[in-house]
Amino acid sequence: MITNYTENNYLVLIGNIVSEKVFSHEIYGESFYLFNLEVPRLSGNEDIIPITISERLIANFDLSIGRKVVIEGQFRSYNSYENERNRLVLTVFAKDIIEYKEESEETNKEKTSNEVVLTGYVCKKPIYRKTPFGREIADILLAVNRAYNKSDYIPCIAWGRNARFCENMEVGTEVKIVGRVQSRTYEKKFEDGRVEQRVAYEVSIGSLEVINKKDNEEESNQAEAI
Repeated sequence: MITNYTENNYLVLIGNIVSEKVFSHEIYGESFYLFNLEVPRLSGNEDIIPITISERLIANFDLSIGRKVVIEGQFRSYNSYENERNRLVLTVFAKDIIEYKEESEETNKEKTSNEVVLTGYVCKKPIYRKTPFGREIADILLAVNRAYNKSDYIPCIAWGRNARFCENMEVGTEVKIVGRVQSRTYEKKFEDGRVEQRVAYEVSIGSLEVINKKDNEEESNQAEAI
């Protein structure tokens, strides 16, 4: 598997293919396809995660429904213009895909079925709130730099003490987040009374670390002096 690409946006998913691939788009003569991956949660529920993959990765790969695979890649975003409004669309961009080997169960137990590591900047004031049952939540929008001066904007959710910590976090703060990609359904209500079922994707934060640039620069300067 590939492990040496951009370290500020990296994920691993293990799950079952639950949809046929469909054509997504083409860039410089290279076609990309979409399919859905069902990834189990410890609770027994599942997340259905959209995967974007190049034709070059699946030229000789069986993407049959029900097949269990391991995907390494990045969690990315792009803007979709519809109904005269921009909508943030999130997808997992696959860098590699392999078949899940049942005979390597002991090795696979060491791997999480859903983990994402992001390093980026808080680009919107975090929103702290409590659920009707008193659970503390903070919504964070993280800007993660990508090659060619692009950025991915990733919605993240912090819980409990992490939520309280994020409440007063300033815009521009650089953080490292380790969590999991999750899906959830919600109802979109329109002005004409219509209600539409939609699916949102976000990162549920397991751990969060503020990156202290000043300390890093001082350590670098000391190293150069030595």
